[in-house]
Amino acid sequence: MRGNIAQMMQQAQRMQDNLKRAQEELAVLEVTGSAGGGMVSVTLTGNHEVRRVKIDPSVLSDAEMLEDLVTAAMNDAASKVKEESSKRMNAATAG
Repeated sequence: MRGNIAQMMQQAQRMQDNLKRAQEELAVLEVTGSAGGGMVSVTLTGNHEVRRVKIDPSVLSDAEMLEDLVTAAMNDAASKVKEESSKRMNAATAG
């Protein structure tokens, strides 16, 4: 019985270490979302902090289109962060 408890505690510690490592990796992760065939791109960290926004000068004359493209690029980047975060957290807790 004591061996089982000790083994469970070791597994819990390994999982905690894996989760911490995954969180550290996500903190430095950068993903880029884009819209309009690359006319607008947004780079986010794994913590959803914006690092860069690139806008093709050809869309600057149409404010409404630019707003839509920035929104779409942000959503694309956020979706990629969520996907990568899920993958890494699932890997950290597997087994």
